Amino acid sequence: MSTPSNSKRVVIVTGGSRGIGAAVARLFGRRGWHVGLSYTKRDDGARAVAADVEAAGARAHIYRCDVRAEADILTMFAAIDRDFGRLDALVNNAGVTGPRSRLEDLPVEVLREVCETDLMGPILCAREAVRRMSTRRGGNGGAIVNISSTATRLGSPNQWVHYAAVKGAIDVFTAGLAREVGAEGIRVNAVSPGLVLNDPARETEILARLEQMRHEIPLARVGQPAEVAEAVHWLCTESAAYVTGAILPVAGGR
Repeated sequence: MSTPSNSKRVVIVTGGSRGIGAAVARLFGRRGWHVGLSYTKRDDGARAVAADVEAAGARAHIYRCDVRAEADILTMFAAIDRDFGRLDALVNNAGVTGPRSRLEDLPVEVLREVCETDLMGPILCAREAVRRMSTRRGGNGGAIVNISSTATRLGSPNQWVHYAAVKGAIDVFTAGLAREVGAEGIRVNAVSPGLVLNDPARETEILARLEQMRHEIPLARVGQPAEVAEAVHWLCTESAAYVTGAILPVAGGR
């Protein structure tokens, strides 16, 4: 890819129309990065985030992309090549949990959606990012940050053991890919959020869960999407130049 005259770095954030993804996109824009962000359904949310990025003085493009579909992913990365001419970081944020369920009540359709969205999607997006960033393939290096979950350590029993298992696979993928492409200028890390107020529509539910879990969280409060975004941003900067293969908890000590 040719480098555009504007030397600002470029990040693509999947699932960037709300919650943690929106906070990440907005923070990168404020810190001087151009931002591409994907969404599946919330066109209005994606446009609002893009407007905030542009108000901060950066460029923004939105892409409708269902990360379960390889064709959508290929189309999105081709558009990134066209719109920005470079790629410096990928944030694999898009994900779903499905409804709460014990394993014996889990429909296979829900399991398939979680696997395809939370595992296959990030792997395919990372594949496309590596193809563009790897110095072995003529790229300039870069960073990949996968959004994991503290559910990988806790297992999320009686709620989302399937989701926890898939996020555990993301942790393994993070460690393996970091070793695979480290010598090619690409650092690969993950951020592992705990209980985060990432959906205003679910604020009452999330705060109720906090009351049940407060004794388990040393900081005794819910996290904010902006706090997760700070960790993601750090991992994409030169300040974290010697960090790869790390799983960084942002969970109040839980």
